[in-house]
Amino acid sequence: MTENNIDGQNNNLRVPNHIAIIMDGNGRWAKRSGQPRIAGHKEGMNNVKRIAIAASDLGVKVLSLYAFSTENWKRPSAEVSFLMKLPVDFFGVFMPDLIKENIRVVITGFKDNLPDKTRKVVDKAIADTKDNTGMVLNFAFNYGGRAEIVNATKIIARKAIAKELDPEDIDEKVFSDALFTHVLGEYSDPDLLIRTSGEERISNFLLWQMAYTEMVFDSAYWPDFTSDNLVNDIKIFNDRDRRFGTV
Repeated sequence: MTENNIDGQNNNLRVPNHIAIIMDGNGRWAKRSGQPRIAGHKEGMNNVKRIAIAASDLGVKVLSLYAFSTENWKRPSAEVSFLMKLPVDFFGVFMPDLIKENIRVVITGFKDNLPDKTRKVVDKAIADTKDNTGMVLNFAFNYGGRAEIVNATKIIARKAIAKELDPEDIDEKVFSDALFTHVLGEYSDPDLLIRTSGEERISNFLLWQMAYTEMVFDSAYWPDFTSDNLVNDIKIFNDRDRRFGTV
């Protein structure tokens, strides 16, 4: 069973344990209003808090947000510098809210490649919320699905070479445990993926983990994505017949 039944105004809504969101459309949101792209990223950052709290209130166990991909380094240097500064701003402003909401922060991605200041802020956010017992807010930062799979393969290969692991014992669990998302435990695989802005692709996000994930492509740009959008997308998920390869 991968959903939680909740009461209240969304009575009978089956909420996925793990929702992953590709937060797309910040730049187009800014362009639409005649602002620079970084204005869209800033408003998108503000929306992270709103949606995280909404997801937590609904009973979501894990909310994974695709914040920065390994491919995003190819963007203009000024934009990349701004994006690297966003975690500093986000945790500097919203940490009290995350503590109040009992939300635990984790990061999945290649942290060692981040600028020192960004990495230190991220590590502090993880440490400051490690004892929180509510929803896990997972930021996929400097993350790429293919790179994650290659990295996991190297980890397993090193163990085999060191004779810590018999190649015959390699199975899906061994491989999953070598992925960044192993920190999410039983909720490592998303039940629902939402991509905002109307684009319909997964952009190298959680390739292994989304083998049986339901996908909803929402037309709203990420800064315009509200708790109502979230509930409506969950309702679409509720209408899906998840058979996991059976009949």
